[in-house]
Amino acid sequence: MCRIGAIKSKNKLHPSIALKLMRSQQEGHDDSGFAFVMQDMGGLFENYKDLPLLSMAATVEGTRLAEDILREIGFTRVMQWSPNINHQKGLKIEAMPNYMFEVVQYPKSYRHATKEEKEELLIDTAIRLRKTLEETNSGFVYSFWPDTLTLKEIGSPKDIGTYFDLWEGNKDLTSSIITAQCRQNTNYDIVRYAAHPFFLEGYTGLVNGENTFYEKNKYYQQRLYKGYMGFESDSQCLLYTLHYIHKILKWPIQYFKHTITPLGYDEIIKREDSEILLRIKASLAHLEINGPNTLLAVTPDKELICVCDSKKLRPIVIGRDKDTVIMTSEVVGINDLLPERDISQDIYPTEHETVIVKDDLTVERWQQ
Repeated sequence: MCRIGAIKSKNKLHPSIALKLMRSQQEGHDDSGFAFVMQDMGGLFENYKDLPLLSMAATVEGTRLAEDILREIGFTRVMQWSPNINHQKGLKIEAMPNYMFEVVQYPKSYRHATKEEKEELLIDTAIRLRKTLEETNSGFVYSFWPDTLTLKEIGSPKDIGTYFDLWEGNKDLTSSIITAQCRQNTNYDIVRYAAHPFFLEGYTGLVNGENTFYEKNKYYQQRLYKGYMGFESDSQCLLYTLHYIHKILKWPIQYFKHTITPLGYDEIIKREDSEILLRIKASLAHLEINGPNTLLAVTPDKELICVCDSKKLRPIVIGRDKDTVIMTSEVVGINDLLPERDISQDIYPTEHETVIVKDDLTVERWQQ
């Protein structure tokens, strides 16, 4: 079973907090990997929020190929950050030669482009980078988006933290939203792309569990949008559905839950919104999921989302203090990080709930 965590704070936090959250739950993972996505960046990235940030791991050749593609398109480097690598012997980690976290300026022809035009450029560039590095087996592109940094690695979470010098906090690498997961993908081949969290155009998703409707979801989603690719994990389908419902169809978040775990027909026909729910159930049946799972997600509006499967077969708890909200698999993780909170306010979401943490940390609970 995976262990997942999503942290949102009024303060800028270092990813060491995500490592400590996962360390508290170490009995629930198998030392196969650790990954995190940081959004709403601070520190060295604070002044570059409107510019694309490339996160990738590559060989020397892959780094050269990526730089050539960016230069050909017209991107120019503004700032580059590299982690402080600890080459201590005996660490359990399958490290790549190079890790690139690079802020770039848009091509001159895009300086006055619309938000939509810039987003289209970024997704097209990310796809081109990924395909080029896959064809040459020379690296992995995790995200190419403003105000977002992603790191994925195979190995022991403890040793990954040591290798990248992440156990001690500093002010250089911080953000107000951090999502993290321990344990690599173990249902399929272990590859870096399969590690949660998954990211697409401002949306982040991570799942504890499995989706037994993976094949049905996959074959349908492959036709919906060019960014729905890879499918190294059955859990990616939940992120793609969230993106499709909220960004492509522009529906309210409430309808995401009705899409992935629709109510039964007998329940629907008793509701005032029965016509809408029946249309969703009929037209988007291929996006329904099955199996035990809990999804944590982040939207471009800097909101956290939590939804569970229709039988609530995977644990999740939400705790908070005045500055920080944490969603995670086990309450022990929140106990370690927020020991002074009011535990009577902890939330244990039910199978029919969507829990939303707004940008101002207001918590909303919507019943399906």
